[in-house]
Amino acid sequence: MPDILLVEDKESLRRVLRLTLEHAGYSVSEAADAREAINEIGRVPYKIVLTDLRMPNGSGLDVLRAARAADGNVPVIVMTAYGSIDEAVQAMKDGAHDFLQKPVDSNHLLLLVERALEELRLRTENILLREEWSKRYGFPRIIGESEAIKRVVAETQRVAQTEATVLLLGESGTGKELFARAVHHLSNRRDHPFVAINCAAIPETLIENELFGHERGAFTGAGDRRLGKFELASGGTVFLDEIGELPLAVQGKLLRVIEEKSVDRIGGRGPVPVDVRVVAATNKDLRAAVNTGEFRGDLFFRLAVFPIEIPPLRDRGEDVVMLARQFAAQLGKELRGREATISDAGIAALRTHRWPGNVRELENAIERACILADDIMLEPRDLGLGPEDARGPADFGFDTTGTLGEAAARAVHLVERRKIAETLAAHDGNKTRAAEALGVSYKTLLTKIKDYSL
Repeated sequence: MPDILLVEDKESLRRVLRLTLEHAGYSVSEAADAREAINEIGRVPYKIVLTDLRMPNGSGLDVLRAARAADGNVPVIVMTAYGSIDEAVQAMKDGAHDFLQKPVDSNHLLLLVERALEELRLRTENILLREEWSKRYGFPRIIGESEAIKRVVAETQRVAQTEATVLLLGESGTGKELFARAVHHLSNRRDHPFVAINCAAIPETLIENELFGHERGAFTGAGDRRLGKFELASGGTVFLDEIGELPLAVQGKLLRVIEEKSVDRIGGRGPVPVDVRVVAATNKDLRAAVNTGEFRGDLFFRLAVFPIEIPPLRDRGEDVVMLARQFAAQLGKELRGREATISDAGIAALRTHRWPGNVRELENAIERACILADDIMLEPRDLGLGPEDARGPADFGFDTTGTLGEAAARAVHLVERRKIAETLAAHDGNKTRAAEALGVSYKTLLTKIKDYSL
């Protein structure tokens, strides 16, 4: 496949651009106007199309649409000396990769071409699903073959090459932090820090200090200056997990940090510049929270520049079996000295379970099974998915006397208490992780622990 189709009506400029690209090692074909370019696109596939915006026999937008129609993955870079807001908006709507202002700077041109080729490679290779990538970078591979997970992987790889703010949406346990780390490792910031903050795990009185830091003497006990997470992540990425739990008072300050790229330490005399990319995640419906006044609308729209919805495990088809086998092999080797396998009955049980705790619940189930199983072959009973788990309400052992409402209330009490106790045990008493697995806020979990005397 030739590298680049160069579309420019001025012969002198076209020759200069071709020599620049060929000197950098690219193969280049030329077209002198839009009609010739469209015919060439229909005849030969190209990796990149570099086109002028205003030309005879059509425009760069016509070339852009023809290129995208021929191959939805091909990056199109549009050059113009007459750029306008309307033209830029229309080109981006039609799928332009980037704009290049005339007169063309050679270094800028080569940089855009290099980035476009790298983005194309990431989109077409699904690099996050490749085992060799995980080995090369020492990073957990995203496992799955379902269309749902492939779509998310493609979106992650595409946005990683930009500086856009990313909002990861999905239920607890779907692997949002894994995708946040993938965004960081695939970006130009990969050699700088990745700093993760769980907004639900930090008390409201401390969250501002944790994020933005303080100066010496800012408050009682502030004996030294302390840098916040945003300054510690300089040049890298800040991951704000459970962003929906961030107090309203801090949301306004976070919005200012994102927009102005500077922080105000508590007790500081002026703003401190910071260079970070923000990736946020939540299992809450932030639009609903905006409507109820629990979350700032301006911050939501600033965070949701590129939203990515991580699918729940129940919507990923056979991925549950792939993940279970991977966990069994890995955890069996760690805990029992050799890889564990799963029986046919175990696989059938895995397929029928709904997995409300998603990938995290599945991993925990496999880990417990590897510890408790008598054999290295895992059965439904080892996974906690045996027939005994299909008991009816009468087998729960609670009092069913009284009205329906009274009996139902006792049932809810029993189920909630048992579920919370099991989840806390599965996470070694870590309340933050347990709250995430249960799909409730940290504060809600603390209240229920107190109510149920756990």
